[in-house]
Amino acid sequence: MAGTYSQIYIQYVFAVKGRQNLLLKPWREEVFKYISGIITENGQKSIIVNGYKDHVHVFVGLRPPMNISDLIRDIKNNSSKFINEQRFIPGKFSWQEGYGVFSYGHSQIDHVYKYISNQEEHHRVKSFKEEYIEFLRKFEVEFDEKYLFEWVENEGNI
Repeated sequence: MAGTYSQIYIQYVFAVKGRQNLLLKPWREEVFKYISGIITENGQKSIIVNGYKDHVHVFVGLRPPMNISDLIRDIKNNSSKFINEQRFIPGKFSWQEGYGVFSYGHSQIDHVYKYISNQEEHHRVKSFKEEYIEFLRKFEVEFDEKYLFEWVENEGNI
């Protein structure tokens, strides 16, 4: 029987519920490592997981048996459970509904990796909202801004 060989490169982008600045620096890295473990446990290739106070970028090598929406469901469900069990924040942590997902070719891996690894510096000059809308436009994804994430301007949060 012939084998199937492939590698599909996908970037997920998703936000904290209400876009609150809850992903705090002291434990943010631990959450990103946990998310990477979820990806590996699902038999996928974790390339990089990084983000900022209110959102996360996940870059994976996805194999065909894995459904795009199943992987992000597992990432969001298990990581929010982890954050709550660790009591990183007072109250209940949740991810916002929805996500962006974008595909890349093999030749773009280094560029995407560098972009994701540089999130903190990147967001000194550009908001997550600006970044996300830029992705949607770059990938020619039709959208209505009123149905995007809850854009709460909350620079004063935690």
